[in-house]
Amino acid sequence: MIHLSAAIGRYPHTAALLDGAVHGAVTLDCAPFPVISRAFAPMVREGRFEVSEMAIATWLQAREHGKNLVLLPRVMAARMQEGSLFCRTDSAIRGPADLAGKRVGVRAYSQTTGLWLRGILQDAHGVAPESVRWITFEDAHVAECGDPPWAERAPPGSEMLKMLENGELDAIISGNDAPSAPWLRPVFPATAGADYLRRHGFTPINHLLVIRADRAEHAASVLALTDAADAMSPSGLPRGRVALMPAIAFAAYHAVRQGLVGRAATAHEVWAGLPADAD
Repeated sequence: MIHLSAAIGRYPHTAALLDGAVHGAVTLDCAPFPVISRAFAPMVREGRFEVSEMAIATWLQAREHGKNLVLLPRVMAARMQEGSLFCRTDSAIRGPADLAGKRVGVRAYSQTTGLWLRGILQDAHGVAPESVRWITFEDAHVAECGDPPWAERAPPGSEMLKMLENGELDAIISGNDAPSAPWLRPVFPATAGADYLRRHGFTPINHLLVIRADRAEHAASVLALTDAADAMSPSGLPRGRVALMPAIAFAAYHAVRQGLVGRAATAHEVWAGLPADAD
């Protein structure tokens, strides 16, 4: 039996995998990460795990900087992104187009939710990334990556939600756990997610899986394990290279436009190192 160290978040479709209820040619020894995004930096900086969940923005930056990580065509997390952008209820912001020239807080400029929302703002509302003052609180997971000139760091010790409440920010981008307070309201209308899906035909991807290049020969076995776990609690998430390319291509294009990477990866480059039987 081959044991591979791994970092994978707990979702209904990964519960059987994390609980040891599925078996195959490999075993994934999963490290406990209640907040799975905390695994991304040690994975790209140290190669700490052999298999890891990873945000698409982090992987795009890791690929550009030569990290030996092979992308696996399995989605761990995906969602419509518009519900993650908030302003104060008393704000003069009436819709996404009003964000030009505003101060928008985001945990890190490279945060995947920010990547998707900036792409949506540019494509559908004419708000270019450089027209907004992006206020950040953390570095990118990939140590070699810095922020573009139109992003600035919040003062040390600052809290994003408190800055919005105090009027030091005009809007904020949350992560998976959206804040709730009577003085908060979403910037996008409730129908925005359905409109996006109708226009593009896919749900934006937040996290996929990667495997270290020196373990890529086991990619098909890893995918078989994830599929077995998903069969016990079906996620409905897309799988396979062809199905995932529209979302990955969107993310790669906008990563360039936003100053996250220098060049968009081609489809061949996206799946470089992945064995033919791993799909």
